[in-house]
Amino acid sequence: MTVVALIVILFPPMVIAFLLVMERVEEPLRRPTSPREVVEFLESATQGEVDTLAASGIRRAMARWRRRRRSRAQQRSETLV
Repeated sequence: MTVVALIVILFPPMVIAFLLVMERVEEPLRRPTSPREVVEFLESATQGEVDTLAASGIRRAMARWRRRRRSRAQQRSETLV
């Protein structure tokens, strides 16, 4: 009886927490890719990023490219400090 009561009480907050986490995961996926970013991608993409583009599509390839650019920018800022 108490287990059922705990499930009934805890299930809605757990679902809400899951939805909030998924919202954070999905938000970057909703951001459209600008034409300028596509041109930059095509000019500076590595072979692995081009392979990702061919295998998984533009969204995943752009995400990989953005992560690489972000890590390079962080490395540059760390070396300047």
